[in-house]
Amino acid sequence: MKKMNIFISSVQKEFAKERQTLYYYLMHDPLLGSFFEPFLFENLPAIDQTPDKSYISEVTKCDIYIGLFGAEYGFEDTNGIFPTEKEYIEATKLHKSRFIYVKGDSSIKRHPKIKKLIEKVSSTIVRKRFNAEAELNTCVYASLINYLKEKELIRTCPFDAASSNAIINDIDGEKVRAFVTKARSIRNFPLATSASVNKILVHLNILNQTHLTNAAILLFGKNTQKFIQCSEVKCAHFHGKQVAKPIPSYQLYKGDVFELVDKSVDFILSKLNVEVGTRDTENQVPVKYEIPRAVVSEAIVNAIAHRDYSSNGSVQVMLFSDRLEIWNPGSLPSSLTLKQLKEIHGSVPFNPLLAEPMYLAGYIEKLGSGTQDMFKLCEEAGLKEPKFSLDDGFRVIVWRSKDAVNREATMEVSGEVSGEVSGEVSGEVKRVVLVLDGEMKRIKIQEILDLKHQEYFRNNYLLPSLESGYIEMTFPDSPYHPKQRYRLTKKGELLKKLIKKTKK
Repeated sequence: MKKMNIFISSVQKEFAKERQTLYYYLMHDPLLGSFFEPFLFENLPAIDQTPDKSYISEVTKCDIYIGLFGAEYGFEDTNGIFPTEKEYIEATKLHKSRFIYVKGDSSIKRHPKIKKLIEKVSSTIVRKRFNAEAELNTCVYASLINYLKEKELIRTCPFDAASSNAIINDIDGEKVRAFVTKARSIRNFPLATSASVNKILVHLNILNQTHLTNAAILLFGKNTQKFIQCSEVKCAHFHGKQVAKPIPSYQLYKGDVFELVDKSVDFILSKLNVEVGTRDTENQVPVKYEIPRAVVSEAIVNAIAHRDYSSNGSVQVMLFSDRLEIWNPGSLPSSLTLKQLKEIHGSVPFNPLLAEPMYLAGYIEKLGSGTQDMFKLCEEAGLKEPKFSLDDGFRVIVWRSKDAVNREATMEVSGEVSGEVSGEVSGEVKRVVLVLDGEMKRIKIQEILDLKHQEYFRNNYLLPSLESGYIEMTFPDSPYHPKQRYRLTKKGELLKKLIKKTKK
């Protein structure tokens, strides 16, 4: 980042010591030195230019004007104006940020013109008083830190708690009400769906008076990426163990954090190997994913909820033949180690205002047991222990089953059965065919497959199954009929038999 220029203006002789001390302080302070480059005229090399023009030229180039006013007025030009006042006038005309510091109190005898200038400045901007050099440095430090905060170049609160540029019309009321419905069902959320959007947001601490926080936009924004561009998830599926082009399947997901989680988890589940049982021992067809859904969900939720949103990086979710790998631009809190992730640990969310609603909606737990559950569930599924690492961000690896390399979810169904079934059938279509038993509602099929995002399920599972002729609607002329059901066609029945025969 290019440093911002600070022009230090004063009567040079009167403030010779303060000028050098302040210059050195700004240059060598670890924080301020990273953002600012101070300028002193006495440090300028000899040039073929009058001092007046040099002063004004540097004021024009600066970002911040610092004026030190004392007792003396200084050398006056033919118009009776000394350089410091000229520089202040130029900085004001160019709308520069101006910080004025007056040495001494009102008892000091000042030149009439400097006294008049101080009065003029005091009527338009706030000026600070100081006596010693150390006090001046402290005053300047406070002013510059406030400047950095206002410019959002540094934060003293979590990113999700900072004010966004959004207004209440940028919030989707339907999303807020859908959240309340779910939160009331899962966590006994106290507010009703009839409560105003403002009241709900205030209750969640994501609306301060009229200022929406970044958390509000991440949770319920109509267009989240308009305000927080990096809030997206890149999902990719590779048949091998390395990143290689062409990529068999790639999706860039945008939306609020709930949509990002649901779409990303559903994407991975659609590519994993799955076992679909029968109703012999259960009321509904049992579906068992190669990696437990809870493991996939926990890893993705953590990446989205606890990432560093001040980074320009995006969450990356990559499925290889031997592993699921999830990376996010974030880190662990200083109180937590990688080793502790295997145990029950304290919950220290990176984005607390974002985490609370996600907890209320059932996406995360507060006890810090989520990662421990991942180890347990992977062990029960016969998978290797997950791996966590800090690799220019936070990375988690969940290993797939040993035979995953040769048994991809999108494997081809080859051959013909009575001339009806041939060629390639996607894993998504096969799953719909396998779980359909009689006539079933869309939501029932989706629930059995443990998929959460309705749009994703419709576009990637239901419509391809209908378009390829393996299933049909009971009300074909009314796609959105309230009693709509789906059932296998003759072609679908043949495909189901072929899949079962292939697996034996």
